[in-house]
Amino acid sequence: MKLGIIGLTNIGKTTLFNAITKSHIATNKSLFSTINPNIGIVAVPDERLNRLSEIFKPKKTIPAYIEFVDIAGLVKGAGRGEGMGNKFLVQLREVDALIHVIRFFEDADVAHVESSLDPIRDMQTINLELIVADLESVEKRLESIEKSSRSIDQKTRAEAEILQKIKLSLENEIPARNIDLSSEEIKIIKSLGLLTFKPVIYLANISENNINKDISETQNLLDLKQFSEKDNSEMVVVSAKIENELSQLDTEDREMFMNELGISQSGLDQLIKISYRLLGLISFLTAGTDEVRAWTIKKGTYAPAAAGKVHSDIERGFIRAETIPYDAFIEAGSFVKAKEKGLVRSEGKAYIVNDGDIIDFRFNV
Repeated sequence: MKLGIIGLTNIGKTTLFNAITKSHIATNKSLFSTINPNIGIVAVPDERLNRLSEIFKPKKTIPAYIEFVDIAGLVKGAGRGEGMGNKFLVQLREVDALIHVIRFFEDADVAHVESSLDPIRDMQTINLELIVADLESVEKRLESIEKSSRSIDQKTRAEAEILQKIKLSLENEIPARNIDLSSEEIKIIKSLGLLTFKPVIYLANISENNINKDISETQNLLDLKQFSEKDNSEMVVVSAKIENELSQLDTEDREMFMNELGISQSGLDQLIKISYRLLGLISFLTAGTDEVRAWTIKKGTYAPAAAGKVHSDIERGFIRAETIPYDAFIEAGSFVKAKEKGLVRSEGKAYIVNDGDIIDFRFNV
């Protein structure tokens, strides 16, 4: 999974990136201090892996990973290539989902690109730039189709019809993700890499002084919550400054600091949980003395396709999946006891893998 961190300049994107990736990228209070994207790989925290590792004592434990990309701040006109818009927008096309950071904190020492704090305006500015960029992509593709209109096939005609539908919506400032498209229509236009088709997490970067305030106490936060729901997106409230401080502490001190602040979950944990839900992802597990590992797949994946995540040969020669839910395995204590109790199931090609399944794939090639 690859998540792109976006927003205007000087809204705390790099501070957030440092916090969730435990990086030490220099931040600057002047505008446009980030030019090139910052990239960090983060292990997905999973207590199930830790528990299985205690039981099996494997040679190695491998968690699932998420790649975070801190994209340099966008500006008005980025959708038409203003500033370094074209370069940044290309980087955005490569991610699976967007973390749209919005500045909610006041700080006279940190310049604001619009010279005033207005979170909803800033959010709308970025959204409009993504719509403009998508509209340009759609129009270019339609022009290309029209130029070759005499030789186009039925599939291309279908694509043109879908693009016209998307174009009309974008012109009315409706992002592509909120257009009613069938799964087949989505497949047809997927290669276009539309930015507004990507799932979005709106991240309100608040002041550390407001960390315990309820959303309902701040009108701007309430407005963003209502907008995110209408946009079929997710919202999370975080103080990037506090998250960065937490990331520099050891486990014991971090837990103590979080308790003092009344924080039950770190920003990273919240983002990972929301990202998995937003993208429809789950994890299954493999466990043994050689390796304990988490594998990320789409919800609804059949057993052979899940086996293919481990190795293509296992998918090709798939026979069955010996599977047991994580909780049932922990209760039994071992595979031997689980089998004695009849808790291990033998599933075939039609089995849909569940989150937390511990699976031993049987295959022959």
